Amino acid sequence: MPTKPYDALYDKVFVNNRAWVEARKAADPHFFEHLAREQTPTFLYIGCSDSRVPANEIMCLEPGDVFVHRNIANLVVNTDANGQSVIQFAVEHLNVKHIVVCGHYGCGGVAKAMESDDLGLLNGWLREVRDVYRLHKAELRALPVEGGARYRRLVELNIIEQCRNVIKTSWVQRAWMNTGYPQVHGWVYDLHEGLLQDLRVDFEAELRQVREIYALGD
Repeated sequence: MPTKPYDALYDKVFVNNRAWVEARKAADPHFFEHLAREQTPTFLYIGCSDSRVPANEIMCLEPGDVFVHRNIANLVVNTDANGQSVIQFAVEHLNVKHIVVCGHYGCGGVAKAMESDDLGLLNGWLREVRDVYRLHKAELRALPVEGGARYRRLVELNIIEQCRNVIKTSWVQRAWMNTGYPQVHGWVYDLHEGLLQDLRVDFEAELRQVREIYALGD
């Protein structure tokens, strides 16, 4: 049977892995020993599952620096036990100092949410993005569809709204009140330029507004 193109790429992963291990050991013979001992990440990164946006690489950080959770359109959903467990574990057990919600221009999930198509199982998931559109429809409808301005702004507004959803959690509120951490940030990544942009979410102002209704962890 002839070898399929993806078979060669599959095998290459293991070759590359061995080369990476040897390079790491050459630079630091104790690298894996130290890495296996414990993890003390500074960041929790909540990002999109898009294969073009690898968390550690775009942040230029080492293994062990970033605790990562990814899903379609970088959503933080109250009923998503997976995502909520990641946040709680990162805050209460890993004591992360920063929680980053990172979206990206060119996000297929956000683009699909702007359409009226029936997306099957994705309907429920992307309803979260459509709700962001509903909350900001006046601002968004004032922007042109042509050229992508409306779409790019929805990407940004979705990131900011997911930051608010992080802040609503009791473990984030409680940890911040006790220690002053974690801080919550919203970033957007530009696929065309490879650059990260801080959306400058005012965490403490957002926290005050959130706690007017979602005050938890006193």
